[in-house]
Amino acid sequence: MILPIYIYGSSVLRQKAQDITPDYPNLDKLIEDMWETLYYADGVGLAAPQTGLSIRLFMVDGSELSEERPELKDFKRLIINPRILEVSEQTVVHQEGCLSLPKLWADIERPQSVKLAYVGRDFKPVEEWFHGMASRMVQHEYSHLEGELFTDLAPAIRKKMLQSKLQAIARGEVKTFYKTKIVK
Repeated sequence: MILPIYIYGSSVLRQKAQDITPDYPNLDKLIEDMWETLYYADGVGLAAPQTGLSIRLFMVDGSELSEERPELKDFKRLIINPRILEVSEQTVVHQEGCLSLPKLWADIERPQSVKLAYVGRDFKPVEEWFHGMASRMVQHEYSHLEGELFTDLAPAIRKKMLQSKLQAIARGEVKTFYKTKIVK
């Protein structure tokens, strides 16, 4: 089932998400629905808060970007209860967008690499380094679990330039082909 995507102005996007356990209600259905929603919306990542649930779960799939970035051809992860263990000193600036901030983009500086501890669907612990665009995708979704949006990381002048667009999104004055929702 395709889920509505909660957009800017929804309080769930500003909450720090909570860990879940293997017996989280209807977890398999949620994961299935989130994958379906991600693909329907033509996204490369989706975090549970974007579907209205303040839990520490996100998914990324870089295959859509693999023509320009062959290293992402097989990059697909379901990440539950992540924690950042380490980040590289080297940073990279790259343009980001978000399904919860339709039609907005900004150049965002993030670490080039990040090491996460997380569990997969089997709830077995994993530690993994992510580099380049995979790192950016993971960090972007991780930020959602911390109640942060990519616009929070934009330079001050860019934030100021985005204010009227953000306010319009919060008022529901944005058109998308995917279903959206605002819950204050």
